Amino acid sequence: MNQTDILRKIRCFLMDMDGTIYLGNRRLPGAREWISLLEDHHISYYFLTNNSSRSRVEYAQKLNQMGLSIPEERIFTSGEATAIYLSKHYSGASLYVVGTPALMNEFIRHGFSLTKSEPDVAVLGFDTTLTYEKLHKLCDLVVEGKPYIATHPDINCPTEDGFKPDIGAMIELVAASTGRRPDVIVGKPHQPIVDALAEKTGLPLEAHCMIGDRLYTDIALGRWGIITVLVLSGETKIADMAGSEYKPDLTVQDIAEMAELYQKIVRQ
Repeated sequence: MNQTDILRKIRCFLMDMDGTIYLGNRRLPGAREWISLLEDHHISYYFLTNNSSRSRVEYAQKLNQMGLSIPEERIFTSGEATAIYLSKHYSGASLYVVGTPALMNEFIRHGFSLTKSEPDVAVLGFDTTLTYEKLHKLCDLVVEGKPYIATHPDINCPTEDGFKPDIGAMIELVAASTGRRPDVIVGKPHQPIVDALAEKTGLPLEAHCMIGDRLYTDIALGRWGIITVLVLSGETKIADMAGSEYKPDLTVQDIAEMAELYQKIVRQ
């Protein structure tokens, strides 16, 4: 199947943000044109990010500051997906959360109580306010056998100046200390976020296309039948593909090239 045939059947595009739409506070070339293209042709889209350090409101504000007017309803984070997962499987539970105030507020918004004393569930998010005390408490709870949930598996977060350690690095630290890994990881490419996404869009998985810069999260969504497009503007370089078990359906340099490619299809 050629590029045209693959993309013509897509009814909803999913976009990663860090490394795909922007780096740090810099909007990447083609991002505005890509969103305008989708909106002009009434094509559904969502921003699907594993970064749980911000709320969808904060992401909408950040995108707006970059000249992209995106309704917050179009943004779906691993933090929100984790709250949805916990609501289904641990309704009424108290949580110990290693995360930013934004992530904590996400859980409060979904009706959870947060505590440092005898929580029912321990949650690890991407915490840019991380302290040794937080890690120490998390490890204690993990050793005790508390249910242990992680919002996503990303090892690094791309920035304009390189990469900063993400939750995947913290998962390894906790595993080295406790001998235990999360019972459930919610974010891309794991099933909880896929299930939540399918509920949100109401479309079959094969009608979605994920555009992102990470092989092991964005492109790995292909195992669920989602079409995948790799952009080379973030974490992954072309040489990384040779040793990866996850292969994209399409590869483009950046979102600008994706916009050019899709423009040809909608004109047909």
